[in-house]
Amino acid sequence: MDSRFKCDSIDELFEAFLALETLEECYAFFEDLTTIPEIKSLAQRLQVAKMLLDNETYTVISKSTGASTATISRVKNSLFYGADGYKMIIGRINERKK
Repeated sequence: MDSRFKCDSIDELFEAFLALETLEECYAFFEDLTTIPEIKSLAQRLQVAKMLLDNETYTVISKSTGASTATISRVKNSLFYGADGYKMIIGRINERKK
């Protein structure tokens, strides 16, 4: 765990995420917690990650999601040099869809 990232307040935030039980609860909590542009940005990054894992090009990803090439590049760096969080959650989402 990256010690620059871990702290009590972030632990508490993540515990709050883990306490959410339904999609409706997620919408309610995130509507209070974030702005609409912030949540849309997070959702966009997840879509970019999924498309990168499907070997889509930057051009296709940008046209489909509206993401800038800088955002696509940041997500790509996270996919290949990060903590594998995108891969973990996308794998779980794919398993649930089966």
